[in-house]
Amino acid sequence: MAREGSLEAPTRHPLDWLNPDFYNEESCLNEMERIFDICHGCRRCVSLCGSFPTLFDLVDESPTMELDGVDKKDFWKVVDQCYLCDLCYLTKCPYVPPHEWNLDFPHTMLRAKAIKFNKGDVSTGEKLLASTDVHGQFAGIPIVVQAVNAINKTKAARSVMESALGVDKDAWLPELASKKFRSVAPKAKAHKVVNGDKTPGKVVIYATCYVNYNEPGIGMDLLKILDHNDIPYELVSKEKCCGMPKLELGDLKSVDDNKKINIPILAKYAREGYAILSAVPSCTLMFKQELPLMYPNDAETQLVKDHMWDPFEYLMARKRDGLLKTEFPESLGNISYQIPCHGRVQNIGKKTEEMLKMIPHTTINTIERCSGHAGTYGVKKATHAYAMKIGKPVVKAMANMKDGSKPDYISSDCPLGGHHIAQGFEASGQAVPELQHPLSLVAKAYGLK
Repeated sequence: MAREGSLEAPTRHPLDWLNPDFYNEESCLNEMERIFDICHGCRRCVSLCGSFPTLFDLVDESPTMELDGVDKKDFWKVVDQCYLCDLCYLTKCPYVPPHEWNLDFPHTMLRAKAIKFNKGDVSTGEKLLASTDVHGQFAGIPIVVQAVNAINKTKAARSVMESALGVDKDAWLPELASKKFRSVAPKAKAHKVVNGDKTPGKVVIYATCYVNYNEPGIGMDLLKILDHNDIPYELVSKEKCCGMPKLELGDLKSVDDNKKINIPILAKYAREGYAILSAVPSCTLMFKQELPLMYPNDAETQLVKDHMWDPFEYLMARKRDGLLKTEFPESLGNISYQIPCHGRVQNIGKKTEEMLKMIPHTTINTIERCSGHAGTYGVKKATHAYAMKIGKPVVKAMANMKDGSKPDYISSDCPLGGHHIAQGFEASGQAVPELQHPLSLVAKAYGLK
């Protein structure tokens, strides 16, 4: 007799993506049928994203009102609504491994996305959107950057992007930076390496596409914080996109191509005793979870996993080592802060909140709910409206502090999620509080800005 849920901690099986059966559509549809039938009988995940309401509506509107009444062709509607946030696996599902039902909804959706990609059912626009290194190559080029940014704001350009690339004309899009982070990042002031019991005393920065091409200020603020705390750092000598946008598309070959470039370089730093920091949660998670599950027997991938840190995870461990400066000359007032999904999935606890709470005369209103942006999901014409709907409860929760006062700042570790939340404020007709990344807030509290 099956148990009603599991009391053990969730475990994750390796992703069997090199097995030819992984791409067998009939086999995948049968697994989806098995899983969807369990989900239909449980329905705990209905509030997380569009996948589950889509599934339950298909069941409830079918002739039998059971899964056997749903055409398997409609299963792809459920797949298209999944953006691999992993929250169903981590926070809701009682039937994940080691439970005997062995339910892994996100990785089953990933398998379906990989099949869809291999069949050629992914548009050119979607592929381009996921190619961050391609459209980021224009960053840092004088005149070109200004021209691209200006054109992208025009109604005519946005209409063309919507029709040709599937980018919703109303979705917020990041601007290209006038100077790339990797081009302007200064060398560290600190040189002495002081290791702690919990932390390496030197850091190497994996810049990420977004920080490098779009918001280098986030990276610069991280470097200021490290310098202020006498932590020597350097930038990774060479890097490609982490592969998360390609993973979400089901393009596992491109994930593999990028892995072959990134992992040997990062593994070298790991062997030399560096902590590897990435300021975008999705990129950090890629090296902490997704790549290790794709390459369970690759020693270098597992080594990088063990040396990859979220910045605030590292800083709070540094504090426990007695090696973090905790004097903050500037208070920040009220901060409404959202923990992004890919930050929660790292299972590191509320490390960003912990550091923000150290700042005197500063109040934190923490929201644990998906912003709805979810990579390219938030900007596609087919899903932008859904993304805004998913983010509405977050905007409502962040609009007021617990005492009813207004926030001075809104913040999220996910830069894209933060801008999506800000757009949610605008869409609801509210004044938008100042948006600042948590690293920028800490740099300001330290008096470094």
